[in-house]
Amino acid sequence: MEKHHYFHLLLQHLPGAGAARRARLLERFGNASAVFRQTRDMLQPWLNPEALSALFEYQQAPKTSRLYQRAQKDLDWLMEHPEVSVISVEDEDYPPLLKEIRRAPPLLFVRGSVTALSMPQIAMVGSRNPSTGGRDNARQFAAFLAGRGFAITSGLALGVDGYAHNGALDASGITIGVLGTGIDRLYPARHKRLAQQILDNGGALVSEFPINTSPQPANFPQRNRIISGLSGGTLVVEAALKSGSLITARYALQQNREVFAIPGSIHNPLARGCHRLIREGATLVETARDIVEQLGGYLGYQESLFETGADQQPEMDLTNGEQRVLQALGHDPMDLDSLADHSEMDVGELSACLISLQLKGAVAETAAGFERTTLANQSVGA
Repeated sequence: MEKHHYFHLLLQHLPGAGAARRARLLERFGNASAVFRQTRDMLQPWLNPEALSALFEYQQAPKTSRLYQRAQKDLDWLMEHPEVSVISVEDEDYPPLLKEIRRAPPLLFVRGSVTALSMPQIAMVGSRNPSTGGRDNARQFAAFLAGRGFAITSGLALGVDGYAHNGALDASGITIGVLGTGIDRLYPARHKRLAQQILDNGGALVSEFPINTSPQPANFPQRNRIISGLSGGTLVVEAALKSGSLITARYALQQNREVFAIPGSIHNPLARGCHRLIREGATLVETARDIVEQLGGYLGYQESLFETGADQQPEMDLTNGEQRVLQALGHDPMDLDSLADHSEMDVGELSACLISLQLKGAVAETAAGFERTTLANQSVGA
């Protein structure tokens, strides 16, 4: 480990010195080791009394100080886990886009490929409880974008995050999970297998939080600025009006990055956050191609490279009855009785068609009723 990484580890353990405060110290004094050479009077405007006391204790007797002991535990853990890299904002392999943001994270812990963090990236975020259409969109958009050379960056959370990571893996693409915990922990635990697949496929897990940091609620809005900061653009798939995904989108706007949003039904509460973003200036997208066309220069691609028809879904082989059901269903969830009225079919025939459509992946049954999948929308249109 580089010597300056050690001083960053010390800074991480200063009481009350979160990422923003550490970034301010680096702006003021130039680098991490320089902070530890300052007098108490120089540091007093920047640190609370407890942090000043801890730093002064280190200056007087480094090897017996609490800061040293805590940093040494980190070093011991890192020695036992050589698959984890440490990079600081001073290093050449620090992600260049992330370095551009205001008060970039001073230190990153990376499990997996460090070079993946410098790839052209699209952030994908959304609801933890997406609709069937939201799940389909997350997976299919991610697969298309990953197939066009973008790494897919998200937060490894349940819902849209997980489907986005999986979509990238479907296309054998690179995907990056930004954690709201220390790099030694994984939250949620049920994504352990997904995290390993990300690493096995050449991606990375990254965290700015100290080793052994638990999943505290305040950590997740903070990590969102890294998700957007690593990426050339952020796509919001589905989001309620009060959603962490909107925090990520606002970080992206503050960082002068593109924000994309997928519109949805006016009756779907998970579409309202996207609709608000669109009203506020986010780019409305209906297909992943819309994003590639806008950010293609970011990759150096030309139109001819992605006009292969790979994003086109084959038409479904549907009976007249199944087509009639889909036409009656429209784009909003509908219960069985209402669907029977709209399709003018008896319940027996309708039920048989619904079972067949579910087997073909064209219809899903949710708590709100039956609804078209994204596959059906792409294959049969309106």
